[in-house]
Amino acid sequence: MDGRSTRRPTRRQTLLGLAALSTSLAGCSAPDGGRVTPTDRTPDGAGSTTTIEPGGSPTNGGDGADGADGADGGTPSPTDVPPGDRELGADLLAEGFPAPLGVEVPQPGRYFVADQRGRVYLVTADGSQRTYLDIQDRLTSSPGGEEGLLGLAFHPEFDDNGRFYVRYSADRRPGTPENYSHTFVLAEFTADPTADSADPSTERTVLEIPEPQTNHNSGAIAFGPDGYLYVGVGDGGAANDQGRGHVEDWYGRVRGGNGQDVTENLLGSILRIDVDRRDRGEEEAYGIPEDNPLVGEAGLDEHYAWGLRNPWRLSFGPDGRLFVADVGQNAWEEVSIVRKGGNYGWNVYEGTHCFQQDECPAVTPDGERLQAPIIEYGHGGGAVSGVAVIGGYLYDGDALPAFRGEYVFADWRANGQIFVAPETQTGLWPTSAVPVRNEDFGPQVMAFGRDTDGELLVCTVGETGRLFRLVPA
Repeated sequence: MDGRSTRRPTRRQTLLGLAALSTSLAGCSAPDGGRVTPTDRTPDGAGSTTTIEPGGSPTNGGDGADGADGADGGTPSPTDVPPGDRELGADLLAEGFPAPLGVEVPQPGRYFVADQRGRVYLVTADGSQRTYLDIQDRLTSSPGGEEGLLGLAFHPEFDDNGRFYVRYSADRRPGTPENYSHTFVLAEFTADPTADSADPSTERTVLEIPEPQTNHNSGAIAFGPDGYLYVGVGDGGAANDQGRGHVEDWYGRVRGGNGQDVTENLLGSILRIDVDRRDRGEEEAYGIPEDNPLVGEAGLDEHYAWGLRNPWRLSFGPDGRLFVADVGQNAWEEVSIVRKGGNYGWNVYEGTHCFQQDECPAVTPDGERLQAPIIEYGHGGGAVSGVAVIGGYLYDGDALPAFRGEYVFADWRANGQIFVAPETQTGLWPTSAVPVRNEDFGPQVMAFGRDTDGELLVCTVGETGRLFRLVPA
Protein backbone atom coordinates (compact mmCIF):
# COMPACT_ATOMS: atom_id res chain seq x y z
CA MET A 1 0.00 0.00 0.00
CA ASP A 2 1.60 3.25 -1.08
CA GLY A 3 0.97 6.99 -0.92
CA ARG A 4 -0.87 9.16 1.57
CA SER A 5 -4.41 10.48 1.57
CA THR A 6 -5.46 14.01 2.43
CA ARG A 7 -9.06 13.88 1.25
CA ARG A 8 -11.71 13.33 3.89
CA PRO A 9 -15.45 14.08 3.86
CA THR A 10 -17.06 16.74 6.02
CA ARG A 11 -19.03 15.90 9.14
CA ARG A 12 -22.25 16.19 7.18
CA GLN A 13 -20.93 13.85 4.52
CA THR A 14 -20.16 11.31 7.21
CA LEU A 15 -23.83 11.07 8.04
CA LEU A 16 -24.75 11.08 4.39
CA GLY A 17 -22.80 7.92 3.83
CA LEU A 18 -24.77 5.58 6.04
CA ALA A 19 -27.98 6.03 4.11
CA ALA A 20 -26.09 5.67 0.89
CA LEU A 21 -25.20 2.22 2.13
CA SER A 22 -28.82 1.40 2.48
CA THR A 23 -30.49 0.03 -0.62
CA SER A 24 -28.67 -2.72 -2.37
CA LEU A 25 -31.07 -5.23 -3.97
CA ALA A 26 -34.40 -4.12 -5.62
CA GLY A 27 -37.31 -5.47 -7.75
CA CYS A 28 -35.93 -8.72 -9.08
CA SER A 29 -37.32 -11.23 -11.50
CA ALA A 30 -36.11 -14.67 -12.41
CA PRO A 31 -34.56 -15.20 -15.85
CA ASP A 32 -37.95 -16.38 -17.17
CA GLY A 33 -39.67 -13.22 -15.92
CA GLY A 34 -41.13 -14.82 -12.81
CA ARG A 35 -40.86 -12.92 -9.53
CA VAL A 36 -37.98 -14.01 -7.31
CA THR A 37 -39.34 -14.49 -3.81
CA PRO A 38 -37.39 -14.87 -0.57
CA THR A 39 -38.08 -18.59 -0.94
CA ASP A 40 -36.61 -18.59 -4.47
CA ARG A 41 -33.53 -16.86 -3.10
CA THR A 42 -32.90 -18.74 0.12
CA PRO A 43 -32.56 -16.42 3.17
CA ASP A 44 -28.97 -16.58 4.35
CA GLY A 45 -27.93 -12.93 4.21
CA ALA A 46 -25.35 -10.19 4.81
CA GLY A 47 -24.77 -6.41 5.20
CA SER A 48 -23.22 -2.93 4.58
CA THR A 49 -21.75 0.02 6.55
CA THR A 50 -20.81 3.66 7.18
CA THR A 51 -19.84 5.93 9.99
CA ILE A 52 -21.73 8.95 11.27
CA GLU A 53 -21.43 11.97 13.47
CA PRO A 54 -23.93 14.24 15.21
CA GLY A 55 -25.29 17.11 13.17
CA GLY A 56 -25.91 15.59 9.75
CA SER A 57 -28.34 13.32 7.98
CA PRO A 58 -27.69 10.43 5.61
CA THR A 59 -28.30 10.56 1.89
CA ASN A 60 -28.03 7.90 -0.77
CA GLY A 61 -25.43 7.43 -3.47
CA GLY A 62 -22.33 8.30 -1.45
CA ASP A 63 -20.58 10.69 -3.82
CA GLY A 64 -23.69 11.80 -5.67
CA ALA A 65 -23.74 9.02 -8.25
CA ASP A 66 -27.03 7.65 -9.52
CA GLY A 67 -29.03 5.28 -7.35
CA ALA A 68 -31.28 2.34 -8.14
CA ASP A 69 -33.45 2.76 -11.22
CA GLY A 70 -37.02 1.56 -11.01
CA ALA A 71 -36.95 1.17 -7.21
CA ASP A 72 -38.12 4.28 -5.43
CA GLY A 73 -38.86 2.60 -2.11
CA GLY A 74 -42.26 4.31 -2.13
CA THR A 75 -44.23 1.14 -1.38
CA PRO A 76 -44.04 0.00 2.25
CA SER A 77 -42.13 -3.25 2.65
CA PRO A 78 -44.24 -6.43 2.76
CA THR A 79 -42.76 -6.91 6.22
CA ASP A 80 -44.55 -3.83 7.61
CA VAL A 81 -46.96 -4.75 10.42
CA PRO A 82 -48.89 -2.50 12.82
CA PRO A 83 -46.77 -1.35 15.79
CA GLY A 84 -49.21 -2.84 18.32
CA ASP A 85 -49.14 -2.03 22.02
CA ARG A 86 -45.52 -2.79 22.79
CA GLU A 87 -43.17 -0.08 23.98
CA LEU A 88 -39.65 0.14 25.34
CA GLY A 89 -37.80 2.39 27.73
CA ALA A 90 -34.13 3.40 27.65
CA ASP A 91 -31.91 4.03 30.67
CA LEU A 92 -29.06 6.47 30.05
CA LEU A 93 -25.70 4.95 30.98
CA ALA A 94 -23.32 7.65 29.66
CA GLU A 95 -23.23 10.69 27.38
CA GLY A 96 -20.89 13.29 25.93
CA PHE A 97 -19.35 11.14 23.19
CA PRO A 98 -18.54 12.86 19.86
CA ALA A 99 -19.71 10.00 17.58
CA PRO A 100 -20.23 6.63 19.32
CA LEU A 101 -20.65 3.79 16.83
CA GLY A 102 -20.13 0.67 18.87
CA VAL A 103 -20.12 -0.73 22.39
CA GLU A 104 -18.57 -3.96 23.65
CA VAL A 105 -18.89 -5.50 27.13
CA PRO A 106 -16.23 -8.18 27.59
CA GLN A 107 -16.52 -8.05 31.40
CA PRO A 108 -19.49 -7.36 33.67
CA GLY A 109 -19.96 -3.66 34.42
CA ARG A 110 -17.29 -2.45 31.95
CA TYR A 111 -18.65 -0.84 28.77
CA PHE A 112 -16.15 -0.03 26.03
CA VAL A 113 -17.54 2.59 23.63
CA ALA A 114 -15.86 2.92 20.22
CA ASP A 115 -15.99 6.49 18.92
CA GLN A 116 -15.45 7.36 15.27
CA ARG A 117 -13.11 10.23 16.15
CA GLY A 118 -10.43 7.78 17.27
CA ARG A 119 -10.97 6.92 20.91
CA VAL A 120 -12.32 3.97 22.88
CA TYR A 121 -13.97 5.08 26.12
CA LEU A 122 -14.40 2.94 29.23
CA VAL A 123 -17.68 3.41 31.08
CA THR A 124 -17.98 1.62 34.42
CA ALA A 125 -21.04 0.54 36.37
CA ASP A 126 -20.82 3.57 38.66
CA GLY A 127 -21.25 5.87 35.65
CA SER A 128 -17.66 7.10 35.44
CA GLN A 129 -16.02 7.26 32.02
CA ARG A 130 -12.47 7.74 30.80
CA THR A 131 -10.39 7.33 27.65
CA TYR A 132 -9.27 3.73 27.35
CA LEU A 133 -7.43 3.93 24.01
CA ASP A 134 -6.53 6.98 21.91
CA ILE A 135 -5.44 6.43 18.30
CA GLN A 136 -6.58 9.74 16.85
CA ASP A 137 -3.10 10.33 15.41
CA ARG A 138 -3.37 7.14 13.30
CA LEU A 139 -6.57 8.01 11.47
CA THR A 140 -6.85 9.64 8.06
CA SER A 141 -5.74 13.24 7.94
CA SER A 142 -9.11 15.01 8.23
CA PRO A 143 -11.94 14.31 10.70
CA GLY A 144 -15.41 13.20 9.62
CA GLY A 145 -16.82 11.40 6.62
CA GLU A 146 -17.31 7.65 6.63
CA GLU A 147 -13.77 7.04 7.80
CA GLY A 148 -12.46 6.83 11.33
CA LEU A 149 -12.40 4.28 14.13
CA LEU A 150 -15.11 1.94 12.85
CA GLY A 151 -15.02 -1.30 14.81
CA LEU A 152 -14.01 -2.90 18.09
CA ALA A 153 -13.92 -6.54 19.26
CA PHE A 154 -12.42 -8.24 22.31
CA HIS A 155 -10.76 -11.62 22.06
CA PRO A 156 -12.90 -14.41 23.58
CA GLU A 157 -10.03 -15.01 26.03
CA PHE A 158 -9.45 -11.33 26.80
CA ASP A 159 -9.42 -12.01 30.55
CA ASP A 160 -6.35 -14.20 30.00
CA ASN A 161 -4.52 -12.65 27.04
CA GLY A 162 -5.62 -8.97 27.16
CA ARG A 163 -6.00 -8.81 23.36
CA PHE A 164 -8.56 -6.69 21.53
CA TYR A 165 -8.98 -5.58 17.91
CA VAL A 166 -9.74 -2.23 16.33
CA ARG A 167 -10.74 -1.46 12.75
CA TYR A 168 -9.83 2.05 11.54
CA SER A 169 -9.13 4.18 8.45
CA ALA A 170 -5.52 5.29 7.93
CA ASP A 171 -3.86 7.48 5.32
CA ARG A 172 -2.60 5.50 2.34
CA ARG A 173 0.04 2.98 3.33
CA PRO A 174 2.52 1.18 1.07
CA GLY A 175 0.53 -1.05 -1.29
CA THR A 176 -2.46 1.29 -1.63
CA PRO A 177 -2.52 2.93 -5.10
CA GLU A 178 -1.87 6.66 -5.23
CA ASN A 179 -5.30 7.43 -6.65
CA TYR A 180 -7.07 5.50 -3.84
CA SER A 181 -8.60 7.23 -0.83
CA HIS A 182 -7.05 5.48 2.19
CA THR A 183 -6.08 2.17 3.79
CA PHE A 184 -8.38 -0.11 5.77
CA VAL A 185 -6.51 -1.25 8.92
CA LEU A 186 -7.35 -4.06 11.30
CA ALA A 187 -5.03 -3.91 14.31
CA GLU A 188 -4.47 -5.84 17.52
CA PHE A 189 -3.74 -4.16 20.86
CA THR A 190 -2.81 -5.70 24.18
CA ALA A 191 -3.60 -4.48 27.69
CA ASP A 192 -3.84 -5.68 31.27
CA PRO A 193 -7.40 -7.10 31.32
CA THR A 194 -8.15 -5.26 34.58
CA ALA A 195 -6.61 -1.91 33.59
CA ASP A 196 -8.51 1.29 32.88
CA SER A 197 -6.40 2.16 29.84
CA ALA A 198 -4.52 0.52 26.97
CA ASP A 199 -1.14 1.52 25.53
CA PRO A 200 -1.38 2.48 21.82
CA SER A 201 2.25 1.38 21.35
CA THR A 202 1.17 -2.27 21.68
CA GLU A 203 -0.44 -2.10 18.23
CA ARG A 204 0.22 -4.94 15.79
CA THR A 205 -1.20 -4.61 12.29
CA VAL A 206 -3.19 -7.70 11.33
CA LEU A 207 -4.72 -6.77 7.96
CA GLU A 208 -4.60 -3.86 5.48
CA ILE A 209 -6.92 -3.38 2.50
CA PRO A 210 -6.65 -0.58 -0.11
CA GLU A 211 -9.85 1.52 -0.11
CA PRO A 212 -10.53 3.26 -3.45
CA GLN A 213 -13.26 5.66 -2.20
CA THR A 214 -14.02 7.43 1.05
CA ASN A 215 -17.34 5.70 1.68
CA HIS A 216 -18.75 2.18 2.20
CA ASN A 217 -16.08 1.35 4.74
CA SER A 218 -18.16 -0.95 6.93
CA GLY A 219 -16.03 -1.63 9.98
CA ALA A 220 -17.99 -4.36 11.73
CA ILE A 221 -15.82 -6.97 13.44
CA ALA A 222 -16.88 -9.76 15.79
CA PHE A 223 -15.61 -13.08 17.07
CA GLY A 224 -17.76 -16.05 16.20
CA PRO A 225 -18.52 -19.06 18.42
CA ASP A 226 -15.78 -20.86 16.46
CA GLY A 227 -13.17 -18.43 17.83
CA TYR A 228 -12.43 -16.86 14.44
CA LEU A 229 -12.67 -13.13 13.73
CA TYR A 230 -15.34 -12.07 11.22
CA VAL A 231 -14.66 -8.80 9.39
CA GLY A 232 -17.19 -6.79 7.38
CA VAL A 233 -15.81 -5.04 4.28
CA GLY A 234 -17.78 -2.61 2.10
CA ASP A 235 -17.77 -2.69 -1.68
CA GLY A 236 -15.16 0.06 -2.09
CA GLY A 237 -17.46 3.08 -2.19
CA ALA A 238 -18.84 5.57 -4.69
CA ALA A 239 -22.23 4.21 -5.84
CA ASN A 240 -23.64 1.26 -7.82
CA ASP A 241 -20.47 -0.78 -7.09
CA GLN A 242 -18.80 1.10 -9.94
CA GLY A 243 -16.00 3.59 -10.49
CA ARG A 244 -12.41 3.78 -9.31
CA GLY A 245 -11.34 0.55 -7.64
CA HIS A 246 -14.34 -1.49 -8.81
CA VAL A 247 -13.53 -4.49 -10.98
CA GLU A 248 -15.55 -6.12 -13.76
CA ASP A 249 -17.69 -9.12 -12.83
CA TRP A 250 -19.95 -11.69 -14.49
CA TYR A 251 -23.12 -9.56 -14.46
CA GLY A 252 -23.16 -7.47 -17.62
CA ARG A 253 -26.47 -5.66 -17.15
CA VAL A 254 -25.04 -3.45 -14.40
CA ARG A 255 -21.32 -2.74 -14.71
CA GLY A 256 -19.16 -3.61 -11.75
CA GLY A 257 -18.20 -4.74 -9.29
CA ASN A 258 -16.56 -5.87 -6.13
CA GLY A 259 -19.64 -7.42 -4.55
CA GLN A 260 -19.69 -10.24 -7.13
CA ASP A 261 -15.92 -10.66 -7.38
CA VAL A 262 -13.89 -12.93 -5.09
CA THR A 263 -10.58 -13.06 -6.98
CA GLU A 264 -9.30 -9.48 -7.35
CA ASN A 265 -9.80 -7.96 -3.87
CA LEU A 266 -11.45 -8.46 -0.47
CA LEU A 267 -14.11 -5.75 -0.91
CA GLY A 268 -17.85 -6.37 -0.64
CA SER A 269 -17.50 -9.36 1.66
CA ILE A 270 -17.46 -10.86 5.12
CA LEU A 271 -13.99 -12.21 5.86
CA ARG A 272 -13.11 -14.91 8.41
CA ILE A 273 -9.57 -15.09 9.75
CA ASP A 274 -7.63 -16.80 12.53
CA VAL A 275 -5.90 -14.17 14.68
CA ASP A 276 -4.37 -16.80 16.97
CA ARG A 277 -1.88 -18.04 14.37
CA ARG A 278 1.07 -16.47 16.20
CA ASP A 279 0.10 -18.25 19.40
CA ARG A 280 1.07 -21.43 17.61
CA GLY A 281 4.53 -20.14 16.73
CA GLU A 282 3.77 -19.16 13.13
CA GLU A 283 4.91 -15.88 11.59
CA GLU A 284 1.88 -14.79 9.56
CA ALA A 285 -0.15 -11.84 10.82
CA TYR A 286 -3.24 -14.05 10.64
CA GLY A 287 -4.23 -17.50 9.48
CA ILE A 288 -6.92 -18.87 7.17
CA PRO A 289 -9.40 -21.36 8.65
CA GLU A 290 -9.06 -24.58 6.66
CA ASP A 291 -12.79 -24.74 6.03
CA ASN A 292 -13.16 -21.24 4.57
CA PRO A 293 -15.22 -21.72 1.40
CA LEU A 294 -12.60 -20.68 -1.17
CA VAL A 295 -9.64 -22.60 0.26
CA GLY A 296 -8.42 -24.70 -2.65
CA GLU A 297 -10.85 -22.95 -5.00
CA ALA A 298 -10.60 -19.93 -7.31
CA GLY A 299 -10.70 -16.85 -5.12
CA LEU A 300 -9.07 -15.21 -2.10
CA ASP A 301 -9.04 -17.50 0.91
CA GLU A 302 -10.11 -14.85 3.45
CA HIS A 303 -13.63 -14.67 1.98
CA TYR A 304 -16.41 -16.20 4.07
CA ALA A 305 -19.40 -14.69 2.19
CA TRP A 306 -19.80 -12.02 -0.49
CA GLY A 307 -22.27 -9.99 -2.54
CA LEU A 308 -22.46 -7.21 0.08
CA ARG A 309 -22.60 -3.45 -0.29
CA ASN A 310 -21.78 -1.95 3.09
CA PRO A 311 -22.37 -4.19 6.13
CA TRP A 312 -23.25 -1.94 9.05
CA ARG A 313 -22.92 -4.19 12.05
CA LEU A 314 -22.98 -7.94 12.42
CA SER A 315 -23.81 -10.18 15.37
CA PHE A 316 -24.13 -13.82 16.30
CA GLY A 317 -27.37 -15.23 17.64
CA PRO A 318 -27.62 -17.61 20.62
CA ASP A 319 -27.53 -20.57 18.21
CA GLY A 320 -24.46 -19.24 16.37
CA ARG A 321 -26.21 -17.82 13.29
CA LEU A 322 -24.55 -14.73 11.82
CA PHE A 323 -26.85 -11.71 11.30
CA VAL A 324 -25.60 -8.96 9.00
CA ALA A 325 -27.33 -5.66 8.19
CA ASP A 326 -26.51 -4.27 4.74
CA VAL A 327 -27.10 -0.61 3.98
CA GLY A 328 -28.69 -0.21 0.57
CA GLN A 329 -28.25 2.20 -2.32
CA ASN A 330 -31.30 4.46 -2.01
CA ALA A 331 -34.47 2.35 -2.00
CA TRP A 332 -34.21 -0.79 0.18
CA GLU A 333 -32.53 -1.79 3.44
CA GLU A 334 -31.86 -5.41 4.35
CA VAL A 335 -30.77 -7.86 7.05
CA SER A 336 -29.56 -11.37 6.22
CA ILE A 337 -28.48 -14.52 7.99
CA VAL A 338 -25.06 -15.21 6.50
CA ARG A 339 -23.76 -18.69 5.86
CA LYS A 340 -20.35 -19.84 4.70
CA GLY A 341 -19.94 -19.38 0.96
CA GLY A 342 -23.19 -17.44 0.55
CA ASN A 343 -23.60 -14.79 -2.18
CA TYR A 344 -25.97 -12.02 -1.04
CA GLY A 345 -26.62 -10.48 -4.39
CA TRP A 346 -25.16 -6.96 -4.59
CA ASN A 347 -25.13 -5.38 -7.23
CA VAL A 348 -27.55 -7.73 -8.96
CA TYR A 349 -30.11 -7.24 -6.19
CA GLU A 350 -30.98 -4.60 -3.62
CA GLY A 351 -32.99 -6.43 -0.97
CA THR A 352 -35.27 -8.79 -2.87
CA HIS A 353 -35.43 -6.43 -5.87
CA CYS A 354 -33.47 -6.24 -9.10
CA PHE A 355 -31.01 -3.36 -9.05
CA GLN A 356 -31.45 -0.96 -12.00
CA GLN A 357 -33.20 -3.67 -14.05
CA ASP A 358 -36.74 -5.02 -14.52
CA GLU A 359 -35.42 -8.58 -14.57
CA CYS A 360 -32.30 -10.20 -13.15
CA PRO A 361 -30.97 -13.69 -12.54
CA ALA A 362 -31.39 -15.62 -9.30
CA VAL A 363 -28.27 -17.69 -10.05
CA THR A 364 -24.74 -16.88 -11.21
CA PRO A 365 -23.33 -18.46 -14.40
CA ASP A 366 -21.56 -20.97 -12.15
CA GLY A 367 -24.85 -22.08 -10.64
CA GLU A 368 -24.39 -20.18 -7.38
CA ARG A 369 -27.81 -19.18 -5.98
CA LEU A 370 -28.06 -15.57 -4.82
CA GLN A 371 -29.29 -15.46 -1.24
CA ALA A 372 -32.26 -13.34 -0.12
CA PRO A 373 -32.45 -11.32 3.09
CA ILE A 374 -34.68 -12.24 6.02
CA ILE A 375 -35.72 -8.59 6.50
CA GLU A 376 -36.14 -5.69 4.11
CA TYR A 377 -37.80 -2.29 4.25
CA GLY A 378 -38.01 0.72 1.98
CA HIS A 379 -37.42 4.44 2.16
CA GLY A 380 -40.87 5.61 1.10
CA GLY A 381 -42.82 5.75 4.35
CA GLY A 382 -44.94 3.34 6.36
CA ALA A 383 -44.61 1.93 9.83
CA VAL A 384 -41.19 0.49 8.98
CA SER A 385 -39.20 2.90 6.82
CA GLY A 386 -35.90 4.72 6.88
CA VAL A 387 -32.68 5.50 5.06
CA ALA A 388 -29.92 3.26 6.48
CA VAL A 389 -30.25 0.03 8.44
CA ILE A 390 -28.42 -0.39 11.76
CA GLY A 391 -27.83 -4.04 12.63
CA GLY A 392 -28.78 -5.37 16.05
CA TYR A 393 -29.18 -8.68 17.89
CA LEU A 394 -31.49 -11.65 18.19
CA TYR A 395 -32.63 -10.98 21.76
CA ASP A 396 -32.27 -13.71 24.38
CA GLY A 397 -32.12 -11.73 27.63
CA ASP A 398 -34.53 -11.68 30.58
CA ALA A 399 -35.40 -8.00 31.06
CA LEU A 400 -37.63 -7.79 27.95
CA PRO A 401 -39.56 -11.08 27.82
CA ALA A 402 -42.02 -9.76 25.19
CA PHE A 403 -39.13 -9.46 22.72
CA ARG A 404 -37.30 -12.71 23.43
CA GLY A 405 -36.46 -14.54 20.22
CA GLU A 406 -36.94 -11.45 18.06
CA TYR A 407 -34.31 -9.62 16.05
CA VAL A 408 -34.00 -6.09 17.45
CA PHE A 409 -32.46 -3.44 15.21
CA ALA A 410 -33.07 0.11 13.92
CA ASP A 411 -32.66 2.59 11.16
CA TRP A 412 -30.14 5.41 11.43
CA ARG A 413 -33.03 7.87 11.24
CA ALA A 414 -34.65 6.30 14.28
CA ASN A 415 -37.13 9.05 15.19
CA GLY A 416 -37.54 7.64 18.69
CA GLN A 417 -38.21 4.05 17.73
CA ILE A 418 -36.54 0.74 17.01
CA PHE A 419 -37.58 -2.21 14.83
CA VAL A 420 -38.32 -5.77 15.90
CA ALA A 421 -38.84 -8.89 13.78
CA PRO A 422 -39.96 -12.34 15.00
CA GLU A 423 -38.59 -15.29 13.08
CA THR A 424 -40.64 -17.10 10.46
CA GLN A 425 -39.87 -20.39 8.78
CA THR A 426 -40.27 -19.04 5.24
CA GLY A 427 -40.21 -15.63 3.57
CA LEU A 428 -39.41 -12.26 5.08
CA TRP A 429 -39.69 -11.83 8.83
CA PRO A 430 -42.64 -9.53 9.77
CA THR A 431 -41.17 -6.29 11.09
CA SER A 432 -42.75 -3.63 13.28
CA ALA A 433 -41.72 -0.31 14.82
CA VAL A 434 -41.62 -0.01 18.60
CA PRO A 435 -41.49 3.42 20.30
CA VAL A 436 -38.76 4.09 22.87
CA ARG A 437 -40.15 6.16 25.73
CA ASN A 438 -37.22 8.46 26.40
CA GLU A 439 -37.15 11.90 24.78
CA ASP A 440 -33.33 11.87 24.74
CA PHE A 441 -33.19 8.66 22.69
CA GLY A 442 -31.67 9.57 19.32
CA PRO A 443 -32.72 11.10 17.03
CA GLN A 444 -30.18 8.87 15.23
CA VAL A 445 -29.15 5.34 16.18
CA MET A 446 -25.56 4.34 15.43
CA ALA A 447 -25.15 0.83 16.84
CA PHE A 448 -26.41 -1.85 19.21
CA GLY A 449 -24.45 -3.76 21.83
CA ARG A 450 -25.12 -6.60 24.25
CA ASP A 451 -23.94 -6.88 27.85
CA THR A 452 -22.81 -10.02 29.65
CA ASP A 453 -26.42 -10.78 30.69
CA GLY A 454 -27.67 -10.57 27.12
CA GLU A 455 -29.37 -7.19 27.60
CA LEU A 456 -29.34 -4.71 24.74
CA LEU A 457 -27.40 -1.46 24.58
CA VAL A 458 -27.83 1.32 22.01
CA CYS A 459 -25.48 4.10 20.88
CA THR A 460 -27.30 7.21 19.63
CA VAL A 461 -26.35 10.65 18.38
CA GLY A 462 -28.16 13.97 18.60
CA GLU A 463 -27.04 16.99 20.56
CA THR A 464 -24.44 14.62 21.97
CA GLY A 465 -23.54 10.95 21.70
CA ARG A 466 -25.22 8.74 24.29
CA LEU A 467 -25.19 5.14 25.50
CA PHE A 468 -28.49 3.56 26.61
CA ARG A 469 -29.71 0.23 27.92
CA LEU A 470 -33.12 -0.90 26.65
CA VAL A 471 -35.59 -1.58 29.52
CA PRO A 472 -39.34 -2.16 29.88
CA ALA A 473 -41.38 1.01 29.29
